[in-house]
Order: sequence, then C-alpha cells, then structure tokens
Amino acid sequence: MHMKRFAVFAVVFAGAIAGVLHWAAAGRQIDIVDAPSDRLPCVSYSPFHRPGQSPLSKTSVIGRSQIDADLAQIARSFRCVRTYSVGRGLAELPAIARKHGLRVLLGLWIGPDAEDNEREITQGIAVLKRDADVINAVIVGNEVLLRRDQPAAELVHYLRRVRAATRLPITYADVWEFWLRYPEILQATTFVTVHILPYWEDEPIAADRAVDHVLNVFDRVRDAFPDRRILIGETGWPSAGRQREGALPSLVNQATFVRTFAHVAQERALDFNLVEAYDQPWKRHLEGTVGGHWGVCDAQGEEKFSRTGPVTENPLWRRGWIAAACMAILFAVLSTTAIGVSGLLLMMLAGAACGAALWQGGLDVSHGARDSLEAGVGGAYIIAAGLASLFAARGLAAWCHRGAPISRPAPVAALARWFTTNESEFDAGERALGLLRFILLFGMAVLCLLLFADPRYREFPVAIFIVPACGYGLLSLVSERRGDSKYQPEERAIALVVAICSMGIAIQEGWQNAQAMQWCAACLIFAASVIAPWQRSGARSDARR
Repeated sequence: MHMKRFAVFAVVFAGAIAGVLHWAAAGRQIDIVDAPSDRLPCVSYSPFHRPGQSPLSKTSVIGRSQIDADLAQIARSFRCVRTYSVGRGLAELPAIARKHGLRVLLGLWIGPDAEDNEREITQGIAVLKRDADVINAVIVGNEVLLRRDQPAAELVHYLRRVRAATRLPITYADVWEFWLRYPEILQATTFVTVHILPYWEDEPIAADRAVDHVLNVFDRVRDAFPDRRILIGETGWPSAGRQREGALPSLVNQATFVRTFAHVAQERALDFNLVEAYDQPWKRHLEGTVGGHWGVCDAQGEEKFSRTGPVTENPLWRRGWIAAACMAILFAVLSTTAIGVSGLLLMMLAGAACGAALWQGGLDVSHGARDSLEAGVGGAYIIAAGLASLFAARGLAAWCHRGAPISRPAPVAALARWFTTNESEFDAGERALGLLRFILLFGMAVLCLLLFADPRYREFPVAIFIVPACGYGLLSLVSERRGDSKYQPEERAIALVVAICSMGIAIQEGWQNAQAMQWCAACLIFAASVIAPWQRSGARSDARR
C-alpha cells in the first residue's frame, strides 16, 4: 500500500513538473545567427491566407486591395515574390509589385486538365506582354511531374510554347530528384529551378542538419547541370505540425533555418526563394497541420519572428503556467471534503498537470483543425480529458488519504444496462469514469488506426490524452477489485487495437520521433489500464483452480 501510494504521488508530481518545465522551455529565449540586414532575395506568395480563401474553390478570387496590402508588407523584407498562377486575381500582381519596387517570378499553373492549362497559358502570355519589365523569369509548372499531372513530353510542349511567346527566361520548378530523373526538361528551359525542403525529404532531415542538406543537394544539382544557372525555388521549414523522424516543426527551428540559410546563402551568392510569405490554412486539408505553417508571417499577417535577436518558441508561454495554476485551484475546489492535506496536494498537482497539458492541446487543435467540425471534436475531447482527469484524481486522492475503495470505471456494458434498467453496481462517479474512458479509448483507437495506416499528414495529440491515460493507469495500479472482466469485452478489444497499433506506429516512425514515442507511451499506458486488471483477474482464477 505504501509503495503504491508513493508511486501515485511520484507520477502525479512528475506530471505537474513536466507541465511547468514544458512551458518554461517554450518561453526560453534562443540565440540564433542574425539574418542579413538587407532585404532577402525572394519569397513565395499566395494570397489565400485569410478565412474562407482557397485556390481549391473556383469562386475564390482575391481582390486588388488585399494583394496590394500584402505586397506592401513583403517589400519591407524581400526584393522579389514568386507566384504560382495568374488566375483568381493574380494577373494584377505584377503591376502591383511594380508599385512597391518588387520583382516577380511569375508562375503559370499546369495541372491535369487541358482546358484549365490552356486558359492559364493564354492569360499568362497576356500578362507577360503587358508587364515584362517587372518580371525576372517565368516558371511554367510547379511540381507537375511529382504530382503526375502531365507526362514530361507534354510539359516540354507547354514550356516551349511560353518560351516562343517571350524573351524572358523560362524555367520549370520541381523537387530536385525529378530534375535528375527527367533531364530532358532541360532542353526547353533557360535555367533550372529546384525545390529543396529538408522536412519533406523521403528520409527527413533534422533541423540542425537542414542547412547543410540544402547546400549539399545544391552542389549535387550544380554538378549534374554545370552549364546552367540553378535557382533554389523553394526552401524553408514549418513552424508547427507533426514530427517526421528527427525533423521537428517549431517556430525556433523555422527561425533558425531561415536566418542561418539566408546568412550562408549570402556568403555563397546563392539565388533562392523562401517558402513562404504567409501561412496557408487551406493547405491543412491537403497536408495536415504542417501544410498550413510554412509562412514567415502567420495567416493574419503578423511576423512570426524577427530577423535579429533571440527567438522564443511561444511568446505567450506564461498562459500555460496560468492554465496550470487555474486548473490546480479548480481541482482543489472540486475535490471531496474528506481527503486531508495529502489528498488536497495530490488534487492540485493533478490539476496543474492537466491544465498545462490541455492548454497545449487546445493550441494544437487551433493550429490543426481544418474546419469547425474538427475544432468541435477536438474541443470535446479536451473537455472529456479534463473531466476524466478530475474524476481519476478524486478517486486517487480519497484512496491515498484514507484507503477508500478505489473508483472503478464502469464498463460500457454496465453503462448500457444502467441506462436501460436504471440498475447498477457502480456509483455515479464510476459511471462517469467509465463513460469518459470509453470515449477517450475509442478516439485513441481511431487515431491509432489512422496513424498506422495513413500517417503522413496526421498529428500525435499527446497533450490531450497523456494525463487521462496516466490517471486511468494509476487507478488500475492501485485497484484491488478485479472482477469486472465479464463486463469488459468491448473495452478489451479496443485496448488491444490501441496496443497493437501503437507498437506498429513506434516501429514505423522510429525512435528519433519524440512525438510518436510519447504518443505510443500514452497509448500503451491507457491500453494496459484496461487489459492488465483482466489479466490479473484471470491469473487469480487459475490459481484458485
């Protein structure tokens, strides 16, 4: 009993300290090399960064006033903007760029539809004739071969057609491997434009090696095409999203990459374009959270980090401490009356851990939710996690103070029986624990299946699930009542799915992925809290026989 009580306090205390340290780390100022003092060469610009805007919607047309305001801001830090299309209002961009002293890398979008491509090429040639004086070069097609929208021969046809219509330099932009795979594109272009994105490599590159990777790839492409100019058409780092092996999206990592690479590129006289000017929320539908967080400015137009001086991961990090303190007080207020000083301390520590974690969970949902439905589901799971943590903490506090029988989460079969007959051997608190356990466990199982089968653009919601997982794990550890196995086939089946998938995720993601390892640990703790009591109950029955 004493050892179990010590284990409970140790885990809860460790959780509270981890929450405090997490937010302290988020507020730490990190020294980074300063970016060059003059304006940087170029940045990708897509105007679809405001609520409801998306190039995927054919009715979404961007007004001149928004483009004008965006380019006025961009011109303070960059000398050039790269575009990807002339449709949806972007045909006016070169004229607006001229007003702000910006040069343009004009992009023409080539997709799978021949009619759309014809319309884009026709409009693009008209823009070239009207605004050639402000355009540095024309980029015909962006990652067309990567997406398999057109064969190489058809792409060459589009390139030659535009090249015949203008004296401006012509190029095509794609991931660097595709230039090496399709060298025939070279015959229709003036220079080579390659995308080098360390985060998106097939073997992701950690942030501390990302700049060296870009330089190494650039040298490789230059060696392959020694007589052509090489433009790094896209490079950058995301500020939020799921980790890929050792590649962690974060604001500090983004600032480190951008500022370090800009400094090195200036020393080596490299021509490059950063991805991108503004975060693009619509990209979350295609690439998950990370897709919407490549901008040097957020979707509202606020700069994420300065070009000089230290950088902080989350300037509002103190709110995490405030959330922890508020939740600690709330847990204390909502605790039972007869838990003593030790029980009250446990409640406050559990509340602090819960508040710190769920504040991060809320930020994760706000960063990643693609629509109001996903935001609502994420918010509902945050509430369920908070309530489950509260009920688990109350049961543990009462047990630690006076050795009261530990609260048992009611199995879903018992909940169904209570709902239909109004009869139950479980009290209201245990029924609440059981319902919340089923909701959280079911959600975890769905996420595990998705993360195992289709992981590339999916997140690891560790912050939402870790505290309730530990709470149920501790309840299972100290519980002396293990005769519920006959009621738990549903929970056991779901828990087995969670356990098996989480081990598969761990193997699939690799030990370098800290987010994945934390998620798998939370999954195994939660699954064990359901499976372990049943196993021990079975073992005791075998012993009696």
